[in-house]
Amino acid sequence: MNAQPLIRRLSRYVALTPDDERLVEEAARERVRRVGPREDVMREGERPRCLYLLVDGWGMRYKSLEDGRRQVLTFALPGDLCEQTALLLEHADHSLAAITPITVAEIAGPRLAELTTASPRLATALAWSDLCGHALQREWTVNLGQRTALERMAHLICELYYRLRAIGHTHGLAYELPATQAMLADATGISAVHVNRTLQELRAAELITLRGRHMTIHDLEALETAGLFNASYLHLDQSARSTSGQADVTPIPARSVATEP
Repeated sequence: MNAQPLIRRLSRYVALTPDDERLVEEAARERVRRVGPREDVMREGERPRCLYLLVDGWGMRYKSLEDGRRQVLTFALPGDLCEQTALLLEHADHSLAAITPITVAEIAGPRLAELTTASPRLATALAWSDLCGHALQREWTVNLGQRTALERMAHLICELYYRLRAIGHTHGLAYELPATQAMLADATGISAVHVNRTLQELRAAELITLRGRHMTIHDLEALETAGLFNASYLHLDQSARSTSGQADVTPIPARSVATEP
């Protein structure tokens, strides 16, 4: 089971040792589940059973209203840890679903406790990961509450690029975008028709091209300006730290990460 996206992500926060990486890989192999497109991994109201590590594919967290309307809360990408703090709850307050066929590793609460007890570095890295997840959610709140439709879409396209680039899932300034326009509408709080119109505006401005599931960014700096985007909330320039608290690697500015061919 490939746990490298998660290891790569955690290593941005804390300098993991080979033993730490081995612990993560072993935990990711113990209980593996494959889920088909549009199937729920976990449903709102269920008792959370475990922490979900998304090994491959795309997922989404969402909430549904009684009349069937849906709000996508975040898109889940390979290496993401889903429901890390939900293990403390009696009932899940949102659902987790697959967009594409996905593979998830299920890590039970006691197993997670073993990992964090065995390695203070992993405990710190997981805490950082959780904090960054909250930062991402706060930015989505700002996106829905303050940005215009075009700004929301441009911001989301930039965010996905940065997140995918961090795990090696981009090709230059391009990436696969399997989310449907209906899902993009539920993520940005606008109608599917408005999503189509907004994407056309961004294409007419020669900022992006979207062909099928293939998104290409033509001018990243201009797209960031259009979306009022600042990548600092993703903490891509976070220095990996040892247990002594000292930085072990030099931070990489977010801009240089994004513009690397």
